[in-house]
Amino acid sequence: MKKLFVNLALVVGLSLFLTSCYTYTFTVGDGPQTGVTVTQKNHYLLYGLAPISTSDPVEMARGSENYEVTIQHTFVDGLLNAITWGIYTPTTTRVTR
Repeated sequence: MKKLFVNLALVVGLSLFLTSCYTYTFTVGDGPQTGVTVTQKNHYLLYGLAPISTSDPVEMARGSENYEVTIQHTFVDGLLNAITWGIYTPTTTRVTR
């Protein structure tokens, strides 16, 4: 029984340390020209299945034709996801013009 508990604790511990922050980046036009960055949070429920509020990268670019969009789970986003057991799952969108 003790060995089972130790193995279970090891598996849970490794699964927490082996997770990574997901990042998705895409470039529109020639990419960022001025270096101005705008950041907004996206709010989801149930592991991202039900969106509450999502950012609009085109609106965040404010009419620019050249920009880069990065959508990611930051450490804080992952921490909030873990604390709420996946009920609340935020992501962060960053647009660089």
